[in-house]
Amino acid sequence: MLMRHYFAIFAISGPLLVLGLSALWKPAIWLLVFIVPIVALGLYDMFQTKQTIRRLYPFFGRFRYLLESVRPEIQQYFVESDTSGAPIPREFRSLVYQRAKGDRDTRPFGTIFDVNRPGYEWINHSLVPLHAHDTDPRVKFGGDRCAKPYMASPLNISAMSYGSLSGNAIKALNRGAKMGGFSHNTGEGSLSPYHKQGGDIVWQIGTGYFGCRTESGDFNPEQFKESAQLDIVKMIEIKLSQGAKPGHGGILPAAKLTEEIAEIRKVPMGKDVISPPSHSAFSTPLELLDFIETLRELSGGKPVGIKLCIGRRDEFLAICKAMLQTGKVPDFITVDGGEGGTGAAPTEMTNSVGTPLRDALIFVNQALIGIGVRDQLRIIASGKIFSAFHVLRVIALGADTVNSARGMMMALGCIQARSCNTDHCPTGIATQNPARANGLVVSDKAQRVANFHRATVENLAELLAAAGLETLDELEPRHINHRVQGTTIKNYAQMYPGIAANCLLDEATIPDDWRDDWNYATAEKW
Repeated sequence: MLMRHYFAIFAISGPLLVLGLSALWKPAIWLLVFIVPIVALGLYDMFQTKQTIRRLYPFFGRFRYLLESVRPEIQQYFVESDTSGAPIPREFRSLVYQRAKGDRDTRPFGTIFDVNRPGYEWINHSLVPLHAHDTDPRVKFGGDRCAKPYMASPLNISAMSYGSLSGNAIKALNRGAKMGGFSHNTGEGSLSPYHKQGGDIVWQIGTGYFGCRTESGDFNPEQFKESAQLDIVKMIEIKLSQGAKPGHGGILPAAKLTEEIAEIRKVPMGKDVISPPSHSAFSTPLELLDFIETLRELSGGKPVGIKLCIGRRDEFLAICKAMLQTGKVPDFITVDGGEGGTGAAPTEMTNSVGTPLRDALIFVNQALIGIGVRDQLRIIASGKIFSAFHVLRVIALGADTVNSARGMMMALGCIQARSCNTDHCPTGIATQNPARANGLVVSDKAQRVANFHRATVENLAELLAAAGLETLDELEPRHINHRVQGTTIKNYAQMYPGIAANCLLDEATIPDDWRDDWNYATAEKW
């Protein structure tokens, strides 16, 4: 007999039995207080039509949805190990929390990682290690083309918009950036009042041109010039695509859109704020480089670059050909991994679209070497960065500096609840709910962001010194080792062999696995 039939019998006989008992036994009246709501809830479940489980198993079927609702918490706190959690293992979450709070971050009793598993990576130390004297290294962005170059930290805050994050979260990030002397990327949601706390700003311009757009959504040069020439704005970044949803555009759910955000972005209330998949200010690689030149001039000579998740290789090589054809070069390229990050996106986009960071970074670096312009610009890697070794690893693969979003969110107190797109963030970070956002104490969290940055960069300097290296420029692919399988170990130079400088400039020297993409690419179109 089905559970619904058992419940039907209980629904009829239970209350009648309790009513009979109540005439003889007064406590039965209290029993009735508990039974009647259960019966009412069960009867409702029997006759509703939205959920089959509740229809077939009235009342009891609700426990399935209750358990499912707390599954992420049970998984995170009671099931996963320190190394098996996803997308970020507890080992690294704990490391960020400890450094942000200024707590002891050392580990006793050895590593918890399986050093014999395929994929384990490490850097070898030197028998003549150095003293880490430069614990605040700097990387120059913007060469002769820029009147106002920028000296950047090797670790900075990646793109996260106000709207996606609360005002208090943005304030804390920016004040932390000011305290630590590193940069804070605005994300494509525009330069808000919360970004203007004194920290260095990288202003990101997306396809929606938020903060510098006309009523029809096109680029507005006058609005751009007004904000770009503010002293706090150090660099400009044109977002072509992002790792979470390449080819899709950004999404701010209507549930998180407030009147203030709508005013900052110049968008209507009541609708999801969806950035177009592509730009309207340019439509070819040649026009992109012209747009970069325009923004550099309007900003007063500040470094201007592009951000993208690598998709079709020939399309990036088309940008390379445009550089060669015009002599115009961006000041930096931010490479975002297809793994995604803090931005919410359709599941297929997050899981199955875009080149992962490591492969994308290697490709971009090698392409720029192949056309002979690598020394004219900087590369920023944006991805899973939680420790100094993570920074070291991507710099060895070709990056000059690194951006971290989730690491900085965890420094703010993020617990990986993965509800960033629901407006129900339990820590007040990724929400516009005042009751939640106001619980985030700006002064405390700003200090934590600064602490995390300082400790990570100091440990980066220690790793370099242990390897016998004085500067980040000396770090090469050969310094990072990777266990392929069993006793087979290769360094990055062996795993990812490079191409010769300028080899893409001569048909005779183009590597075979680059030839088809290079020949297909054209500066006149994507």
